[in-house]
Amino acid sequence: MKKILMAFAVLLHTGGVAFAQKAPQTTVEQGALQGLTLNSGIHTYRGIPFAQPPVGNLRWREPQAPSKWTGVRDATTFGSNAMQKNIFGDMMFRSPKMSEDCLYLNVWTPSAKPDAKLPVLVYFYGGGFVAGDGSESRYDGETLAKKGIVVVTLNYRLGIFGFFAHPELTKESPNNASGNYGLLDQNAALVWVKKNIAAFGGDPNKITIAGESAGSISVSAQMASPLSKNLIAGAIGQSGAMINPTLDAIPLKQQEESGTKFGEASNANTLKALREIPAEKLLDLASAPGAFSTKAVVDGYFLTKLPSEVFAAGEQVNVPLLAGWTSTEIPYQAFMAGQYPNPENYTNIVKQRYGNNAEIVFELYPGGDEKEVIASATALASDNFIVYSTWKWLDLHRETSGKPVYAYIFSKPRPSLKAELGNVKEGLAGGITKVDGKKEENKMPEALKGANHASDIEYLLGNLNGNKLYEWNSDDFKVSEIGVEYFANFIKTGNPNGKKSVQWPASGKTGDMILMDINVTPKAYKEPHRDRYLFLDKQYAKK
Repeated sequence: MKKILMAFAVLLHTGGVAFAQKAPQTTVEQGALQGLTLNSGIHTYRGIPFAQPPVGNLRWREPQAPSKWTGVRDATTFGSNAMQKNIFGDMMFRSPKMSEDCLYLNVWTPSAKPDAKLPVLVYFYGGGFVAGDGSESRYDGETLAKKGIVVVTLNYRLGIFGFFAHPELTKESPNNASGNYGLLDQNAALVWVKKNIAAFGGDPNKITIAGESAGSISVSAQMASPLSKNLIAGAIGQSGAMINPTLDAIPLKQQEESGTKFGEASNANTLKALREIPAEKLLDLASAPGAFSTKAVVDGYFLTKLPSEVFAAGEQVNVPLLAGWTSTEIPYQAFMAGQYPNPENYTNIVKQRYGNNAEIVFELYPGGDEKEVIASATALASDNFIVYSTWKWLDLHRETSGKPVYAYIFSKPRPSLKAELGNVKEGLAGGITKVDGKKEENKMPEALKGANHASDIEYLLGNLNGNKLYEWNSDDFKVSEIGVEYFANFIKTGNPNGKKSVQWPASGKTGDMILMDINVTPKAYKEPHRDRYLFLDKQYAKK
């Protein structure tokens, strides 16, 4: 199995590059760069440092401006990916290695003319703030670049390297803050793009930020940060917002206490000792069960209050927002906790989790038979995981921003896995796992057919060909073409609609939101489950 995946990774690493073509060059604030020209004619520059390496005494400091270099810097290979464990099976990096020295970005552009003033997309990867890399082929910018857009992907610090807080770090900081280093990395990349993107033909005043899962959560956080003022012109979120219960920020003091306990448990009671721990060992220590929790913080600098409070007050960056979720973010098993999805088990679980509100849940998420239980348990699992927070983000922004809001559901299921992969199946958290050939005892019913979490990335960024695991068909490419067109239009104009697309209405300031179902036949309709989200709104407002 590993040999098959490695073979696919090699194909992903080398595909699309035409080495015989003349290498493009450009000059940024730090010096000259030489990139690659792809078969399509798109120029790409990889592994560009946007900050100094966050190592040694720069571990757990705000990102520092990158150093200048002499001569022409080679920009033909991706930079190292951030420190992380191999958590998600669907992540296949093209980066050469893992390193604490990871603050690099990549650019795809259709034009080398500084005066081209093309719209820009800056994309943040997902992975729960503990995994991910800007080199993944599913985030590749070539397709959107062919639409006349300059695309940027970047790396940011993860886990304990990106979200560690400590009283001594707060005291040391010129901003009297600690934690949020990964989010500050993203902000530093945006500042770099603002200063330098014209060298790649981009318009520094037309930057849209986007991301999926933790990347989408990052988009909401960047919109809520006072540091983002005047940096972005639009925002796209694919499944996720930094709103309870989805990786919401916590008080700085709480994460500082966690950091102090981590230092004590690691026999490193000073910042000097903590910074001297080798990166691999630090990753291992932080990855032990219960050792460290990756959380953003309200630090008074990057975040002055909870993002939900910022959006409710209308203090966010007021730009057009396009965001949504997939039709079956996670399967019913996540809610049923291993129990068979029959009405009796479903009833017991709902009563345990919702107590006096159980009857309301049964009305909103009925479970009269197995089919209903599977559908409702899927919805509950998905809503509580990431759908509600995304919905709340959209709902608040349309009420307070005065800017257009476009909401969607992506519902196209992936096709079958390729037969040559053998006896495998999709894992619950992405990727594929080997299936034991023996007969399964107490086999569970199939999950609800739909679009799973993160399955929309390749479609909406136009990168189906970069994923060699699936039997993509004409319907898949049609949906991808539709999604790419919506994204490209929005990046260019702040409106997803174009001459070739089914019209996608913006949601009004109040009342039901309008959802665009992105599938083979896209259609817009009023949100059918607002009552569910209003119920969850009350539940999470209490916490």
